[in-house]
Amino acid sequence: MANEIIELTKEGKAKLEAEYRHLVDVERPQVLEDLNAARAQGDLSENADFDAARNKQAEIEGRIKQLENIFANAKIIDEKKNSKVVSIGSKVELKDLSDNSVVSYTIVGTIEANPVKGLISNISPLGKAIVGKHVGDVCVVKVSTEYKVEILKIETR
Repeated sequence: MANEIIELTKEGKAKLEAEYRHLVDVERPQVLEDLNAARAQGDLSENADFDAARNKQAEIEGRIKQLENIFANAKIIDEKKNSKVVSIGSKVELKDLSDNSVVSYTIVGTIEANPVKGLISNISPLGKAIVGKHVGDVCVVKVSTEYKVEILKIETR
């Protein structure tokens, strides 16, 4: 991730900033309290509470550093209010032509992607296939078994 441009929507950046503030203002002080309480128990060589607190501290500090790196390399994507072309920030309704099922996704940057929640990355195979396309276009999704989707609807968030 070093010096790699990370594309984020404004909404995605706000969520990451909220997570960062929570880690710094709530989680970090709590784990320090936990460490101090574990130290007060005496012998640290066989202190499970101390080990757990140290592991939690490492996780928190690692995520804080990761978020700081994201912020340092973030490029906020101008979510165009153009509902004629698929782009980051577009919500699209697609028809899978292999089984005629209809699905909806929102196109986001890689950091925000969460397919379970309907957020797909612009550089995922499906994202690559549909970004820049229009309603009515049939696109080939290049995966091990290629399939086609038709863009039924494009909305802006």
